[in-house]
Amino acid sequence: MKKRILVSLGGNALGTDFDGLIETVGVVAEPIADLIEKGYQIVICHGNGPQVGMLKTSIDYGNKQSKQKIMPLSECVAMSQSYIGYHLQNGIQNQLRKKGVKKSVVTVITRSLVDKNDPRFKNPTKPVGAFFSKEEAEGLEKLGKNMIEDSGRGYREVVPSPMPQAILEKESINALIDSGSIVIAGGGGGIPIYEEDQWYRAIDAVIDKDWVSVMIAADSSCDSLVILTGVEKVAIHFNQSDECWLDQLTISEAEKYIAAGEFPEGSMLPKIKAAIEFAKSAPGRKTLITSLYKLIEGLEGKTGTWIVND
Repeated sequence: MKKRILVSLGGNALGTDFDGLIETVGVVAEPIADLIEKGYQIVICHGNGPQVGMLKTSIDYGNKQSKQKIMPLSECVAMSQSYIGYHLQNGIQNQLRKKGVKKSVVTVITRSLVDKNDPRFKNPTKPVGAFFSKEEAEGLEKLGKNMIEDSGRGYREVVPSPMPQAILEKESINALIDSGSIVIAGGGGGIPIYEEDQWYRAIDAVIDKDWVSVMIAADSSCDSLVILTGVEKVAIHFNQSDECWLDQLTISEAEKYIAAGEFPEGSMLPKIKAAIEFAKSAPGRKTLITSLYKLIEGLEGKTGTWIVND
């Protein structure tokens, strides 16, 4: 049976501007094509933090000038999925063509179902989009936006980060994978959707891409989840004299280090939690955390940190 792997790319790993995205696609497309040539079934999920921020900021500034309504974040997430998906799709397809491998590469615009009553909706913390003056922010608050002052640079909208409950395109994603397609899905954690009166409605929020990666990987029966980030391995005592880089972590060891505060909230912690969740989801499943530049070496056991069951 072919090995099925979900490769999860961080939004920051994809670069913080247009040129950075193009460069990163060039880095990841070749090893992904190599794995496909070797018979691996590959699913790809990606973040969109810098990219959706650029889109939202540009549109917000344009709308400020023309006095138009502020663009909902859900629309910008959808745009970022197609924008990033297009570049990944094209880059991977070009590498496959160079190798003489005929494979369909498909981007699925993905919606993530959330619970409108999730308590996280009462505590919006994620800043998005353009900066506004105090007067502009007050006007937006009257329209129902949550605005905060951001480090003396002006006011920005903040949105909540609820937990995903389900991937609405799950059946379509699985059908495409089973047909032999290379699927790009769950971009930016998916477009946040809630259900009301048997109707799906968009809501402004940011969903953690790592959790959606876990859900898609589990739903599509992947053997491994690979989280690509800015470092080759996970470390404890990071940036200290006794810094230690780890080759492997059992779930119980990882949970012990989490309790000890070893992993920073804004960077490695969500990745470790996602890695644990996937490894727990079925016997034999495991997660690799490694550098964007070390995908092949990580899967070969030459670098990276594997999170495995006890």
